[in-house]
Amino acid sequence: QVQLVDSGGGLVQAGGSLRLSCAASGRSLSAYVMGWFRQAPGKEREFVACISRSAGSTDYADSVKGRFTISRDNAKNTQYLQMNSLKPEDTAVYYCAAASVLRLMTRRMGEYDYWGQGTQVTVSS
Repeated sequence: QVQLVDSGGGLVQAGGSLRLSCAASGRSLSAYVMGWFRQAPGKEREFVACISRSAGSTDYADSVKGRFTISRDNAKNTQYLQMNSLKPEDTAVYYCAAASVLRLMTRRMGEYDYWGQGTQVTVSS
């Protein structure tokens, strides 16, 4: 069993930056593919980014590519999402998640086994 706690959200102006963190307890995060998803009001939850167990590979949604960077520190049992050049359309609740899939990475929400509680990111124009 893994418990994930998201943090780092807040209110920021367009063009600004935020860094989200996801701290894990219960098991080592090195056993999991890690990902970030987000859900805006009235919309479905969507994939943002994911990272392989060794952090050697990453994948991003087209909407955030070049602006967001996912990373992880297995020694600290924590993953991060650095968000730069934020836009109002990035406003959402952001969730970290852990997947025990055998593949290198996955974008599929249904394959993630554990979820954080979410952290609100609001970008003002």
